[in-house]
Amino acid sequence: QRGLGRGKRSMLIEQMNAKTLQDEAAAFSELLALAVGAGASIGFVQPFTHEDASEFWLNRTAPLVENAQSLLFGARIEGRVVGTVQLMLPVMANQQHKADVAKMMVHPDFRRRGIAAALLEALIQAAVDRGFRLLALDTRTGDPAQSLYAKFGFERAGEIPCFARDPLDPHKFDGTTYMYKVLS
Repeated sequence: QRGLGRGKRSMLIEQMNAKTLQDEAAAFSELLALAVGAGASIGFVQPFTHEDASEFWLNRTAPLVENAQSLLFGARIEGRVVGTVQLMLPVMANQQHKADVAKMMVHPDFRRRGIAAALLEALIQAAVDRGFRLLALDTRTGDPAQSLYAKFGFERAGEIPCFARDPLDPHKFDGTTYMYKVLS
């Protein structure tokens, strides 16, 4: 458990299993729908419904977690899921030393409280514990997450312009920045 500072609620970071994800699908779906609605560039665009979010968690993410292809970390405040991030485990034989960071999101009402940093810290520790030598990710160019990743030692590898449709404006395309972190 990690504190959020004097007078603030405490936060719990935990690795979630597929059963937890299924049991709390409504909470995870609300988090995802709110994050996308607030402009998070995590692969989805408007219109985006709770049903779309539920489909993502139950039909795409839960099987990956159950089959040990992804580790899902969740942040809770007073029992409520307020943030998540995934460590995507390697599939290809020539990349068994590398894992990917994916789907970092924090509930819009709980941002700027250290939740994303705590999630990233737990993810990095899990990667180190599993013997990974490299973490990779991509993030919307200029997104606040980019500076968070840099604070944790992720280095910029390059940028691709017009990589993804903006989650709120279908006529706008955002660039993506690839980043990596070498682990000891």
